[in-house]
Formats: sequence, C-alpha cells, structure tokens
Amino acid sequence: MIKVKVSLRPIVNKINLPTVLKTTIVPGDSIERLFIATQIGEIFYIGNGVIRTFLDIRPRIIKLGVSGGGYDERGLIGLAFHPEFQYNGLFYLHYSVAGTQGPGALPNSEAAGRGQDGLPEFFQPNPCDPRTLNLKWINRETQFDHIDTVEEWILQSNGQSRKRRALLNLRRPFFNHNGVNSLNFSPETGKLVLTTGDGGSGYDPFNLSQDDMEIAGKIIEIDVAKNTLIDNPPVVTRFNELPAPIQETLTVISKGVRNIPGISFQRFDNQYIKYVGNVGQDLVESIFSFVHYKPIPVTQLIQTSLMKSEPDLEGFINFGWRGWEGAFPASIIRGCSANPTLEEKTIAYYNDAVKTSVLRLQPLTSYFHKDPRPDKFGGTALTGVQAYMGNGIPDLKGSVVFTDFARDEGSQPPIRGVLAYTKVRPDCKLNDFSVIETDYNFGSQSAFYVSLGTNLNQTRLYLGVYGSMNVTDFNQGTIFEIVP
Repeated sequence: MIKVKVSLRPIVNKINLPTVLKTTIVPGDSIERLFIATQIGEIFYIGNGVIRTFLDIRPRIIKLGVSGGGYDERGLIGLAFHPEFQYNGLFYLHYSVAGTQGPGALPNSEAAGRGQDGLPEFFQPNPCDPRTLNLKWINRETQFDHIDTVEEWILQSNGQSRKRRALLNLRRPFFNHNGVNSLNFSPETGKLVLTTGDGGSGYDPFNLSQDDMEIAGKIIEIDVAKNTLIDNPPVVTRFNELPAPIQETLTVISKGVRNIPGISFQRFDNQYIKYVGNVGQDLVESIFSFVHYKPIPVTQLIQTSLMKSEPDLEGFINFGWRGWEGAFPASIIRGCSANPTLEEKTIAYYNDAVKTSVLRLQPLTSYFHKDPRPDKFGGTALTGVQAYMGNGIPDLKGSVVFTDFARDEGSQPPIRGVLAYTKVRPDCKLNDFSVIETDYNFGSQSAFYVSLGTNLNQTRLYLGVYGSMNVTDFNQGTIFEIVP
C-alpha cells in the first residue's frame, strides 16, 4: 500500500477528553461548524476560529474515575445531529447517568483487585472450569455498574437546549464497553444508529453479545420519527423488557459486538459501504465492512424467542464475538514459565467459536497487539474509523482511516497513538493496512489518539488527542485537522 504522510494542524487545545468530533449546520447559519463532545459532559463548537459552549450537562454525568482507578469508559459518549437539524434543531445524546453507580455484575472479581497499571482486574474465563464459561447475569436490579441513557434534545429558538424525551434507559453490568461515538444517523434509512458494546469487564462473561434478547453487544437502529408517547422508558437490559411502543421503533443490524467506536457510511455508486471497528481483547483489533444487510425488527426477535424458534438470520450481520476476536478464535494468553519470551495462546471459548464460525462476517482488515513486521505496529485499542472522500490527501481518497489509542512499544515513554488506513478490495478479501506518517512534534507529552471525526461530506478529518489515559486529568486534549 502507498505510504501516506500528513500534517496535524491544531484547531483547539486544553480541552477535556474528546469523545465525539463531527460537523453540522446550526439553525439560522449557513456554514458547517465543528462540534466537540467531551467525556465529562461539555459540548463545544468552533465558529469563526472561536470555541463556544453549545451545551454543558456535567451535572447529569456519572462521577468518572471511580471504578477504574482514573481510567473510565463512561460519561458523554454519543452525540448525533438529526439530518434536518438545521431546520428542526433535534439532536441526540448517549451518556452515563449521575447517581446510578452500582457495585457491578461481578463485584468479587472486578474493582476489588487492581492490576499493576491501577486498572480493575477483569474477568478471565478458564477453559478448564466450565463454571467460568457459562456465567449468568443475575439480580440485575442490584448487580450492575451504572445506567446509560439515550435522549432526544432540541435547540430552541432562544438558543437554549432542552431535553425532549429519553429513547432508551440501559442498565450496564460493568463500567467499560459502552461504545464511543455511539450515535450516528444512517444516510440510507434516516434512522438513528446506536452502537453499544458487550457490557464490559473482559471476555464478555455472560455472552450478552450473542444473545438475541440482550441489548448489549448489538448495533441498533432507532426510528426517531415514531413518537412512542413514553418520555421516560423503564431501565432495562433486554429487548423484551421494553414497552411495546418502544420495541416497535427498534431494529437490530448486528450482534457479536465487543466494543465499537461508531459506524461510518461511505457512498459508493447508489449504495453505502458501512465500516465498523470491533475493539479487540488481547490479540487483534478488527475493522469490518458490509454493504447489504437485513435488519431484524425487535418485535420479530421477541416473537421468535417466545415461540422458542430460530429467527431468520439471512442478511443479519454477526461479528463473531465472544467466540471470535476478528479472524481468530478468542484466546487467553499465558506466559510460558520455561521461556519468558514465548506465550501460550489457548482458545477461551471453543464451543462458542464453533457455533459462530460460519455465521460470522470476516474482517476487512485486522492489526495486532504484537506484530513483528517492520512497517507495522503493535496496537492497544481501536478508537476511531472514518471513511475519507476528500481530494486534499489524494492517496487517501476512498479509504477508511482508523486510529489506535496507543502504539505498544513496551513501556517506552512518551506514548503515541497511531493513524492508519485501508481500502475495500473489489474481491472482498481481507486487506492489509498501512501506517499514516504524521509530522507533529508532541515533545515529551504523551499523545493518546482518543477520537476521529469527519465533516458531513467526508472531505475533512479531525483527530482528538489526549495527554493522559485518566479522566481525572483535566484539560489535556487537543483537536487537530488532518491535512496534507
């Protein structure tokens, strides 16, 4: 693949953790403005080179940094503007709600112990102990970590925004894998697309991502044009717990999701290529692409569940998690005591891997946490996937660009994120990727690449960088435009 070099042009700095970067045209305006949502609950926009506050919902956001020793994946994680925002002022938020902190679904194994890096000790299955392979999430009303909400808001004519209604209230088992950049409108269907993770911890302990009734681990379309007349729906974890009017607004595009940094749509002739990244466990980060799909109405999923029959999954997308991590059976990695330079990789869930082996979609490309090839890199976590259709960087036109949180170079500070790209192959086979070289000098400061965004017609790319991996370290963010 062609070696691509770009520059990073700083637009704004000293902001909090940027989770969403996207543009829209504000009612009464004629030019696109760049909007920046931050994890702690602020939304800014850039107008005439000046940064202005659009909305501040910090009091509504859960106290961050409690569960994860400063690292946290909750907060304000989704922002989407209605396709007619310029005329109707409607926009949508996904965030973790203040005052909803619970003990977690596996309180004994999580948060109780801390690893060397201060993070909670996450769940690991033991292939020799069937109890760890068939865990159930019980006592959900009390054994959960927090509640996420997806809400519809309106920008009023006086310039103030107010909440109109909640679309979904979701109880989440753990503090991580809630998705990020989790709300986007589909240009194909006009519906709001919610990309949510498997609920967290590690290895999807309850296999929520493959269970058709579980909301976790799915990509869901919400028909916001349907008014359910329910302004504050009940807090749920399963589709069949939702009131019927809300069930009727939902269709499911896919399952087998571990965690997703959003969905990107790329126009191609008269159809759209969809790009989705699935964040990996210990081996590999994967980007998937698909054109054709057949979403299943939630009412149909519930009906087949009640009849104990199998739903028609023709055209339904399955990313394969928890049995598969990209193109690999999900594995547990153990050090080899006889030789510390080697590792043993054991299939974590053999039966799950067999069950989903034929049903799953193959990735478009994957990159690895350890990669011996000289022109590649060891990744940590996928943080953004965006199609690029601009002419400004000709070698990237028609590509899908992605970001990784931090290049794995042992423990050599300072830390740097990675920018890379791939393309869809006409024969639909697995493609390689290439690192995009950048010329920006971050000095001795760490630079975690935390978010990637684009403008409405995908001709500009924006990168969010943070100086720390802790949400309790404030004002260390810079937003860049990626330029030739």
